[in-house]
Amino acid sequence: MRLQESGEMYLETIYVLTKKYDIVRSIDICEYMGYSKPSVSRAMGLLKQGGYIVVEHGGSIVLTEAGKEIAVKIFNRHTLLSSFLMSIGVDEKTASEDACKIEHHISDTTYNAIKKHMEL
Repeated sequence: MRLQESGEMYLETIYVLTKKYDIVRSIDICEYMGYSKPSVSRAMGLLKQGGYIVVEHGGSIVLTEAGKEIAVKIFNRHTLLSSFLMSIGVDEKTASEDACKIEHHISDTTYNAIKKHMEL
């Protein structure tokens, strides 16, 4: 199952929330992303069906290995791209918003070139 941009965003959000909370629930995702409960519920169903998350007894949402792999990749891209944009003079808020748009579409070649440049 090829994940759409929105699916990647949900996985990244779950990953970020697991760093803040012991248990991540749908309501936490709703609040963080500003989405309705039905929208998040539908997305969780699709991610569960795709094997990216497990919903445990009590509603706790846990990333599978496949889900975590994608979430970490997107999170790392977001972090690096935000830093890169700020390093060239973009304010933090705009850099984060733009990185969010770019992180899903940038090629591995371009991302790796930026990463190499930032390590210098």
